Amino acid sequence: MTFRNRQDILDIQAAEPWENVQPAKTVYELLSKTAAKHGDRPAVSYQLFSGPTDPAETLTWSQFKGKVTQAANLFRKLGVQEGDSVAYVLPNAMESATVLMGGAVAGIVNPINPLLDAEQIGSILRETNAKVVVTLRAFPKTDVAQKVAKAVELAPNVQTVLEVDLHRYLTGLKKFIVPLIRPKLEIRHKARVLSWSAEVAKQRADALDFPDATEDRVAAYFHTGGTTGMPKVAQHTYSGMIYNGWIGHRLLFTEKDVVICPLPLFHVFACHVILMAMVASGAHVVFPTPQGYRGEGVFDNFWKLVERWGVTFIITVPTAMSALMQRKVDADVSTVKTAFSGSSPLPVELFKRFEKETGVTVVEGYGLTEATCLVSCNPVEGEKKIGSVGIPFMHTDVKILIGNGDGPRECGIDEVGEICVSSPGVYAGRTYTETEKNKDLYYTVGNRTYLRTGDLGRVDGDGYLWITGRAKDLIIRGGHNIDPAEIEEALAGHPAVAMAGAIGQPDAFAGELPCAYVELVAGASATPEELVKHCESHVHERAARPKHVEILTELPKTAVGKVFKPDLRKRAITRIYDAALADAGVAARVAEVVEDKRRGLVARLEKTGEVEEREVIAVMGNYTRPWEWAE
Repeated sequence: MTFRNRQDILDIQAAEPWENVQPAKTVYELLSKTAAKHGDRPAVSYQLFSGPTDPAETLTWSQFKGKVTQAANLFRKLGVQEGDSVAYVLPNAMESATVLMGGAVAGIVNPINPLLDAEQIGSILRETNAKVVVTLRAFPKTDVAQKVAKAVELAPNVQTVLEVDLHRYLTGLKKFIVPLIRPKLEIRHKARVLSWSAEVAKQRADALDFPDATEDRVAAYFHTGGTTGMPKVAQHTYSGMIYNGWIGHRLLFTEKDVVICPLPLFHVFACHVILMAMVASGAHVVFPTPQGYRGEGVFDNFWKLVERWGVTFIITVPTAMSALMQRKVDADVSTVKTAFSGSSPLPVELFKRFEKETGVTVVEGYGLTEATCLVSCNPVEGEKKIGSVGIPFMHTDVKILIGNGDGPRECGIDEVGEICVSSPGVYAGRTYTETEKNKDLYYTVGNRTYLRTGDLGRVDGDGYLWITGRAKDLIIRGGHNIDPAEIEEALAGHPAVAMAGAIGQPDAFAGELPCAYVELVAGASATPEELVKHCESHVHERAARPKHVEILTELPKTAVGKVFKPDLRKRAITRIYDAALADAGVAARVAEVVEDKRRGLVARLEKTGEVEEREVIAVMGNYTRPWEWAE
């Protein structure tokens, strides 16, 4: 039984209490059950290049379980116990999936975004006290190995580095050339460096060399890589990971489904929502190219890849959907049932355009790293309210709360407040590894603890959840709160606009004024003045109309397609402060804007001539954000 409305969810929840239907206590137990039931069926496919006839590797469920078993045995041999961390800094590859699962079986797996800089990677390695790091061997056109080598220098807790060599996926002339042009890696850290393939091949694949866990425990660390700046590390338990997989199997996937997932295997969407759902259901997942949607040729070949693999479910994000709308559907996609979109709100116009051009039904969902992931989605077979993120899942209780001195107040129907979640995916009281970061992160209502998501939203009379903005992203103009989503939605409705990001730019009088940055559809044209005028007629609240609109070749984005607003804020701070200093005739400018863990974004100034401190203070004192001199 799938679901068509909120009552269906309530009926499933009443008939299937979580303590009765939880399919396994550990990830390895769940994988073993699926391998026993669907062992000869395809589990995971991967292709290094995006062409519809390019070589690909496929593992059956029996083979995949064997690879995971070998990985877990290797980690345990390297000294990883249940409370120890195994980090991996990898693009998508078959090894990424096996390390993810094997790391969670042996210890605590710690996926890290390979696009982070060395200092951020090193910080996460220290925070999670990683013993083992799995990463790439130096390879052309990527600096992952170089960054990780520097990061390990900053993390003396790392004892072993295991290198994955993508060379094994190459064929023909490339296989011969790559060893000749492979970059040389300078290693200064003291950790031992071993070959992943050589070491894992020594391990048995038919059984674990150690007893599987018998109780629920933390099995994964995921850093937040969203729009709020410096990463924080969230803790995920077996039960939360299995809950996410169970939802996918219970409502969406069977062993006959084929899912294409060009999202990174360091993000909860790909790892928990998709891969865990494959483990729970026995469905087949396809990962095209190391960079997923960012991989060369993926968008151009996407529909042909759908045809090649007989895809039934497309996993996507709004930025990818926008890019796909700039390509013709040039293949047979009749096998596709649904496109599942997450990671950020889907603009209404993009939703309509995608369904019209592709004939594929779009289902929008909502989740967050801090809740292991899944919270809600629109019904596949029921009413899809465009712009909402659907109905909360079974055993997930969502409340819209507003804090006050007497404790949280629950909002009424359609009243906007903070989205708060209680579910098996919420590790109540211990969401983040840093104890200090869990302070004020929860509300207690009755006998349940609710995670404060930081997202603003409402629940309508039919039980559908609507996200209206991000609490931390509110633009505060002279004490008046402005939701950036209203500006972004208006700009997204302009035919030339592919994506938009609205933020508050510093203002000496109002504190902040709304401004917006946009990325245009390929081949389209528009001027900032035209877009400002568009907002004047489409942003109904006068105070929310942006005072500045800037067109960028490409908006900065996270690996899963969210607009990365810290970069936009840095750009706005630089523009406003430089203009203010110039207008005042002060010989100084912004050298850079940096993220400080305690103070937030800090402008670092440099002198361009003779200048007195008091002159700078007279200008910079008009703004609320901190500044300092660059070294």
